[in-house]
Amino acid sequence: MRLAGKTAIITGAGSGQGKASALLFAEQGAKVVIAEWNEEAGKQVEKEIIDAGNEAMFFKTDISNEENVQELVSVVQDKYGRIDILFNNAGIGFSSRSKYTMASILETPLDDWNSIMGINLNGTFLMSKYVIPVMIEQGKGSVINNSSLNGIIGVTGADAYTASKGGVVALTRVMAADYGKHNIRVNCICPGAINTPMISEVLDIPEIAKNYETGPLGRVGEPEEIAGAALFLASDEASYVTGVILPVDGGWSTV
Repeated sequence: MRLAGKTAIITGAGSGQGKASALLFAEQGAKVVIAEWNEEAGKQVEKEIIDAGNEAMFFKTDISNEENVQELVSVVQDKYGRIDILFNNAGIGFSSRSKYTMASILETPLDDWNSIMGINLNGTFLMSKYVIPVMIEQGKGSVINNSSLNGIIGVTGADAYTASKGGVVALTRVMAADYGKHNIRVNCICPGAINTPMISEVLDIPEIAKNYETGPLGRVGEPEEIAGAALFLASDEASYVTGVILPVDGGWSTV
């Protein structure tokens, strides 16, 4: 029970990496807050956790909306009295291609650029802005930001997404520097190709899927492998770990 007695907010916990993390954190003793915009998906994860005998609460959340984020934090404080872990997992990517342009900067409309930044980068900013004061007051906390392989190397074809994830990496470093004095750790995971709905359409294209198999481990990752990394960073086992940018990509960024 590596998270016993802790309260964790996980954004985008209705599917993929967020869902896997919510299930694992609950299994490890955390009270899990499922901050998810998709009500049906969020409630289903809440039910799975409760049915397994663990504690969870769903809260419909738009992380790009400041008032909604403030309300979420207030509700969690009132219910649980503390927030020990924030996993800024929610984001949009290739699965949103029908709504937002995933292309070079020359082909990206300003509105799409702003929308992608609003969710991927501003959402991380807003959640952190309102959770960190709670952690300061209680004298301890762990923030985990979910970036991407795109945030640390030049992956072409989705430049707004890449820029937003690079911003998350930079924000992680400065947050770690700012809040370490309050015993708040801030770390970042950079997933490679993970078998989630976000990239399922891309993996169905043979020539693209083949590229993801060229790393040292020769395969795509699973959501549970990201959840495992997040669990370590959330737990007291990582009590001397902050400011880390951790690729979880099967070694793809090394070649």
